[in-house]
Parts: sequence; C-alpha cells; structure tokens
Amino acid sequence: MASPTPEPLPADDRRQLLLGLLAAHAPADDAEAADVAFIDAFVRAHPDCFGKADPEGHITASAFVLDPRGRLLMTLHRKLERWLQVGGHSDPDEVDPASTALREAQEESGLPDLVFHPAVGRRPLDIDVHRIPGRAHEPAHDHLDIRYALYTEQPEAIAITDESDALRWFELDAVEELGVDDAVRRVLGKLRRLQTVKTAQPPPAAGSTRP
Repeated sequence: MASPTPEPLPADDRRQLLLGLLAAHAPADDAEAADVAFIDAFVRAHPDCFGKADPEGHITASAFVLDPRGRLLMTLHRKLERWLQVGGHSDPDEVDPASTALREAQEESGLPDLVFHPAVGRRPLDIDVHRIPGRAHEPAHDHLDIRYALYTEQPEAIAITDESDALRWFELDAVEELGVDDAVRRVLGKLRRLQTVKTAQPPPAAGSTRP
C-alpha cells in the first residue's frame, strides 16, 4: 500500500526551505533515500526541529572541505573521539542548513575564505541520519545531517578549536583508514567524482582588488 501523501505545510512555515531541499535531493543509494524520507517525516512532525529543543532529534549540517590538492579536512572530535567532517547544530532561528554548514565550518576550521564548491553550490551533497549516544545531561537522539561540499584555497590557515583534539588534511583514500562509517564512505565516492570537475576560481572577497 502506498504511503499517504503528507499534509502540506503553510507557505510561510519556516520548515518549507528544508523540505524543498529534501524533495529536490537525488539519493545515491537506498540507505540515503531512507534517511531523506525519515528526515522529511521528522521535520513535518516536529516544528522545533531546528536547534536543540527537541529531545528526539536535531537538524545538523556538516561540511566536507576540500583544498586545491583535493585533500579533505577532518577533525578528531573531542567528545566522540572519532575523525569526522566539520559541522554541528543549527541555531534555533537558522532554517537554511547551508548557512549552518558554512558557519560551523568557519568556526571549527578557522579558514577565512570558505566557499561552496562550485560543482555543487548550496545544494546538499549528501543526507544522513545517525544516532548520538546518550550522556549524563542528554538522552540518545538522532542527528539529521544535511551535508555540503566546501572549498578553500588557504589550507595552511586551519586553526584548531577546543571542540577537537586534532585538525588535519587527508588524501581521500587515507580517510577510508580512519574508521569512518558507510555514509562517509558514500560521500568520499561523491567527492572523487567532484575531482573530475575543474574547480572554478572562488569569487574575490568584498573589497578585494584581485582581478
């Protein structure tokens, strides 16, 4: 039996942008398709999906940052003790996950020139749901992660923050050896395909005299 068509949300509902991104996304496999459907249903059922107000799950956004050599930036997360891409929670009033991904990537990397990868732009690169284990002050919950590709021309400018124990550039093949999960391995395949697209010159910063 086909699933019932969900009730449409009002045009001015702040979840509309995210639902539109989910509807336009083309999943790479059945696992990603299931996660897209899960997030769509969750967002429709949970008006407080942004920020951390909802104990069942949070909208997060993360960034796979590439440099001119095609290397990927990874951070050794201090709490989870795993190598991850940079990223984090949306703010309660931050309804565009692309803005969340860019802000979090800037904060966690220190990179001053981050832009969306020209082959993808502000479209999600990947979508994933993963379970976060409970801790003393927080029950187990889901992170509903909207993932983007970013680009920097200044990889040497990375600066570690107190959220991580290390911040390092890796060749894509080396990332496989860090114990990443299946969803990240799926993203690595997408990033390898991006390498066949010539990276356009990022736009100059405001006030720049660069031609």
